[in-house]
Amino acid sequence: MSKTTDKTIAYYDANVNKYIRESVSADMELLYVDFLASVPACGSLLDLGCGAGRDTKAFLERGYKVTAIDGSQQMVDATTQLTGQPAIKMRFQEIAFENKFDGIWACASLLHVSREEFANVLYRIEIALRPHGICYMSFKEGHGERVDGDRHFTYFTANELRVCLERETRLEIYRIWSSDDPRPGRSERWVNVLTKEKKRDMSISSVCSE
Repeated sequence: MSKTTDKTIAYYDANVNKYIRESVSADMELLYVDFLASVPACGSLLDLGCGAGRDTKAFLERGYKVTAIDGSQQMVDATTQLTGQPAIKMRFQEIAFENKFDGIWACASLLHVSREEFANVLYRIEIALRPHGICYMSFKEGHGERVDGDRHFTYFTANELRVCLERETRLEIYRIWSSDDPRPGRSERWVNVLTKEKKRDMSISSVCSE
């Protein structure tokens, strides 16, 4: 696994309380509505990069079945404590679910995946979705990659993200848009995308062999 990933995870392990304070008050309701509109009632969700569990908790309270994963053990522990449901310590590059989820929620998480590893993670997401399943992703708006403090960030503009998704995966773009940061006092702009799965004949074993 890359040293970049290790350092990013170590940052979250060391700063879990700071992260909770900064993220807990974000108003995510409009994003929830857009995402859940295409998920069956009581459907199965993957919170990909669950952080401290804010979104996992919201989905559970709405009656969905939620699998929550994060690469940081401290974040996994925080999610488990907040929701009362065990979260799983797992890196994005390790997910190997097949045809399991009606929806995948990757809110401000895949931005830590390098461009080099991004295509493989997208394949894993595609395979994890059920036919016509939906995936939400969000990234800080910008260009390129850089390390900010100890965290690696991959930036996209809306057009760059569209081109990347069309090139690297069969996930169909349903909607793509820019938005302000939902956290109070933050000025970053975000690129959001909703994609839908169009099932193809591929298994995780073939992805791992590429």
